[in-house]
Amino acid sequence: MLPLVLLSLPLGFFIAVPLTALLIRIGCRSRTLDSPGVAGHEKVLRGIPNIGGIAIFTAAVVPLLLAMVVLGILGAVGISEWFPTLGSFADRMSSQQGAWWSIIAGAIVLHVVGLIDDRRPLGAIPKLAIQFIVAIGVVFVGDLRLLTALDGFGPIGVAISGLISILWIVAITNALNFLDNMDGLAGGVGAIAAAVFMAATIINGQFFTATAFGLLCGGLMGFLVFNVAPARIFMGDGGSLVVGFLLAALTVRTTFVDTADLDFALGSAWYGVLMPVVVLAIPIYDLLSVSIVRMSQGKSPLQGDQQHLSHRLLELGLSKRSAVLVIWSLALATGVGGIVLGSLQPWQAIMVGAQTAAIVFVLALLELSRRQ
Repeated sequence: MLPLVLLSLPLGFFIAVPLTALLIRIGCRSRTLDSPGVAGHEKVLRGIPNIGGIAIFTAAVVPLLLAMVVLGILGAVGISEWFPTLGSFADRMSSQQGAWWSIIAGAIVLHVVGLIDDRRPLGAIPKLAIQFIVAIGVVFVGDLRLLTALDGFGPIGVAISGLISILWIVAITNALNFLDNMDGLAGGVGAIAAAVFMAATIINGQFFTATAFGLLCGGLMGFLVFNVAPARIFMGDGGSLVVGFLLAALTVRTTFVDTADLDFALGSAWYGVLMPVVVLAIPIYDLLSVSIVRMSQGKSPLQGDQQHLSHRLLELGLSKRSAVLVIWSLALATGVGGIVLGSLQPWQAIMVGAQTAAIVFVLALLELSRRQ
């Protein structure tokens, strides 16, 4: 199975590269260029197409959609007959179709919403409402929840688990959407996170989830060929919403720890559930910090402006390319540190937590020095 899973990376890449190149030409000819957003959104407009999200969506979601259609037509038995090596894999997939269809449907909805918003701004509240609806669908229709151990406490435990899962999906969806503010930034951070989660799910034996992460990582890398500075195309909300949603939903789909199995590949320590938070620490920091800055200024945390982490690094004297590389590097540092969190001894896990906290603390200190 591993060779087939690893093929998802070049598959996503080679879908995204030619499609992104085509979208650049289509975008320039049709004038589907960077748009100003809603009233009050502080943004420097550039005459660059912002429909690159179509390439990312096609690379990351369409192969999953086709796989689910084939599974639905042939069934697990048919898959086993045509592709004997996929027999046990198909059996597991067949029992999890509801969860995967909810993820695919959620990605489609957010992609369409993002494409519409890139042309005619919908406003922050309607987009946030749609994100909550999608998250609720994934959690309760797809039955994908974090902290399912809380189910032992009955309906209240299930409700708490569901609420945490919904908030996680909405938060990470917005974190990547917020991060899409500089050439190559969101694409690079998203690719790094997807690669780390792909490695974790391979270790864990969750091969279809690993394939989904691989497609996303490959698609983002293919898009980055044309999106690193100076960018020739932007992903737009049609891409950033999908990237954030897939990272969030697929992490909910991933089993990071099993406290009842001492031989579980990713570990049996309870703090393994914090791995996604560690891996995505930098996008989460940007989401929280920019929201705090805006509210301290009497603004809505959902009002777009030029005060993100990347912009604040520019004020410290970094170039745009350097700021992006710094954030990529920090995302990689937290990602690598968190990949085996659940398998570490408590003192080792504390060290990983301290490392992540130190990275965030250094950023905070730089922020304070900027204001003095």
